[in-house]
Amino acid sequence: MYRVKQLSVFLENRKGSLAAATQLLGTSGLNLLALSIAETDNYGIARLIVSDTEDGAARLRASGYTVRTTDVLVACVPDRPNGLTEILRILEKEDISVEYLYSFVRNSGFNALIIFRVSDTERAIEILKTNGIEMLTQDKVDAL
Repeated sequence: MYRVKQLSVFLENRKGSLAAATQLLGTSGLNLLALSIAETDNYGIARLIVSDTEDGAARLRASGYTVRTTDVLVACVPDRPNGLTEILRILEKEDISVEYLYSFVRNSGFNALIIFRVSDTERAIEILKTNGIEMLTQDKVDAL
């Protein structure tokens, strides 16, 4: 229920490859909601939250991109000093590792929206909800 679908797109580490992928999505009418890039010498991984995950994955695959769909969590983090740290400490205390995280582009008022990939998604959802952390569903993300 609180899982959000993310696309991981493998890109050649060359000029214009990210622009080509994002243009493909944009000209298809898909909105890019969040983006993170990780790179190595030869390739990069673009992690994307788009307005229609299934359509985005299909269009990228049809154009020759290698795409993986991953479940991530989107949490409302208090937009103040140590807001993120408090959530990280909750996860740490419960022995849940954060594999990576990045911020969401949309404005949610007094909270930052942070995308988390964690070692145990189901336990993380339960623990964060128990600790009063608001989690977004796919429907809520799509509506932003």
